[in-house]
Amino acid sequence: MSLRALFAAGLLACGSAHAALWGYVDAKGVAHFAAEAPDARYRLVLADRSDADAAPRVPGKADDPDSLLLRLQIDPGAKALTPWLREAAREQRVDAELLEAVIATESGFDASAVSPRGAIGLMQITADTADRYATARERRTPARQRLLDPRTNIRTGARVLADLIRRFGHIDLALAAWNAGEGTVRRYGGMPPIAETRAHVQMVLELYWALLQRTQARSAVRLQLR
Repeated sequence: MSLRALFAAGLLACGSAHAALWGYVDAKGVAHFAAEAPDARYRLVLADRSDADAAPRVPGKADDPDSLLLRLQIDPGAKALTPWLREAAREQRVDAELLEAVIATESGFDASAVSPRGAIGLMQITADTADRYATARERRTPARQRLLDPRTNIRTGARVLADLIRRFGHIDLALAAWNAGEGTVRRYGGMPPIAETRAHVQMVLELYWALLQRTQARSAVRLQLR
């Protein structure tokens, strides 16, 4: 069952498509949903639409990292990307967890996402940027078509991110350049005083740290079993 279907089932169980939805995944991998949080295990998955801010919201930027982590645990589509994340991570020497954090924040793992600014796919990359980092073989295919392919999108995004980290020397500034542009970061001589950019960087870093902790915990368990 897809993540969207799980959410829909949870919302129906809660009685309203506009109600808040809380949930957690237990040790057996079973997803539990409720209209309110019965205990501390539950995290907010979907906010009550009636409580949403009137101002336009930047997708992903105001989400709770715990909520995004829960979605990653539930959504089989996110897990299906693991081989491509690892491949891109090996090729560009960036952590797969960082790539995953960017994808979760940028598109919520929606491979068909297109932003009002024309950013496309999982990592929300523009056609111009894709062409800049494309191989000669990749350029034979139109940028939009390439970016809608999950594997190509991830590999392209990994090249961009690795290059930004080399250019700016720090992950936080690389993420700021990813969001606001390289010129903006250079103009301010560091982190730009732009609310959306700072929220983006904070969200990605928090999720990146949480994913690293999850990976390390799994490795520790495997070591103990040996």
